[in-house]
Formats: sequence, structure tokens, C-alpha cells
Amino acid sequence: MTADHPLLASIRQAAAPYGLNLIAAVPADRYDAIAPPTMRARSLAPDAQSIVVIGNGGGAFWDGFKVHADAHPAWRDRPHPLDDFTRELISNEIVPKVIGQGVSCTPAFPFVGEATLNFIGLGKLAGLGGPSILGVLIHPVYGPWIAFRAALLLDVPLDHSGDAADFDPCPRCLPRSCIAACPASAVRFPAGWDIPACLTHRIEVEADCASRCHSRVACVIGPEHRYPDDELAYHHRRALTAMRPYYNAHLRKLPDSQ
Repeated sequence: MTADHPLLASIRQAAAPYGLNLIAAVPADRYDAIAPPTMRARSLAPDAQSIVVIGNGGGAFWDGFKVHADAHPAWRDRPHPLDDFTRELISNEIVPKVIGQGVSCTPAFPFVGEATLNFIGLGKLAGLGGPSILGVLIHPVYGPWIAFRAALLLDVPLDHSGDAADFDPCPRCLPRSCIAACPASAVRFPAGWDIPACLTHRIEVEADCASRCHSRVACVIGPEHRYPDDELAYHHRRALTAMRPYYNAHLRKLPDSQ
């Protein structure tokens, strides 16, 4: 299928006003072949033939969230305001347009605590991001400033890759400014992201990395699309909270017993 397929075009049109500007489709069988059994498409939707991946590049999606939150004064007080905005947007503005065309549509979200898909593997397979030594996928235009917000499992065949199919920039990058920017020396080439070193530094020296990843900011691809400061702070505060239990259970060095 191509980008001008009517169904894919209608999804793009519905998503665009909210800054959801990264959309691609991949056959469900192709994704299920690389997915863990518990994260396969057909474990969520047995009739799924394709998966439409919906994401954003740059800060326009965050702008849409702020407009929504400003219009609903108590919204920011929710435990997961951005996730709730995402679910409401996808469920109310996009899913009905798909169902209205006679297509079965099951949404999935990358939210903790619910059955979901492997969005990193899915985004790479769909051509929305290539691998990087930062531990995140990178887009040829938006660089590391992308996120996958939802997926639609459909009972019709669609197959259209994004602009990052086969994109693998780090081996050819000469400055690799992301390496020197990391205060924990947790980014290396070709080894990639040292998760324990990163996590330990972020927990123990919180001020260094509390509001942003310095290596991600230093990436030479798409710096003009960097998330705004308030969005960076939002994500990093929440990431830090989520990291602490793992750190305490697996990485924290306890004092020697006396």
C-alpha cells in the first residue's frame, strides 16, 4: 500500500492538527515475527492484518497537549496527564474515522501497566526511526526528537514505511558529540547506551540530568526540532520516578554489613 491509500490518508488528516506527524503502516505478520509472544499484535486483536503506528516529531504534539490542558484546568493534576490526553485524542478523533470506513480498529498505547506492543521494534520496522547509540530511535529529519504515541491494529492490509527505513546514522557520524556530552560516560561507540551507568548517575547525581538528556540534546541530527524545555522536564521527572525502584532493587550499592 502507498501513502495515498484512502484509509491511511484519512488517519494522517485526522492526526495532523494535533502534531501527530509520523505515521506509517506495517503488516501484522511482519511485526509479530520479531515481537515477544506477549506483545504480538494478534494477542491484542486476533483479526489484525496491519498496524498503523502514530507518533510525533518535534514539539507540536506537546503544544496541542498544553492547549488541551489549559482548556481543562484540572487536567494537569491527573497522575498521567499526557497519556490521558493521548488516549482521549486517539479514541475520540482518530479511531471513529477508521471505524466509520468499515474497518475493525483496536488501539494500543505504550503505557505502563497495560497490554501493549513493542513500540521501539514496531517503530523501527515501520521505518519511523533508525537505531542510535543513544538508546532511542532517530529520524532523518527530527533526529532523536520523536515519540510513538499509539498504534492502530486494523483488519485490512496496509504496508507503507516511513522516511527512516534503513536509516542508521551513528556509524557515519563524525562529531559524535553525544558521547562527550554525557556526564556519566554512558554513551559509547559502537557499544551504545550503558543503561546501568546512565541510571546510576541519574539517581545519584540527579541535578546533572534531571531535566534533560545532555547526549540527546547534543545530537547533530534535527536540533531545531528539540522538545521545548518544559516538555523535556516533564518527561525526565517522570522517567526518574520510574527508574528509582529498579535502581534500588538492582543497582544501589548497600553499605558493607558490620
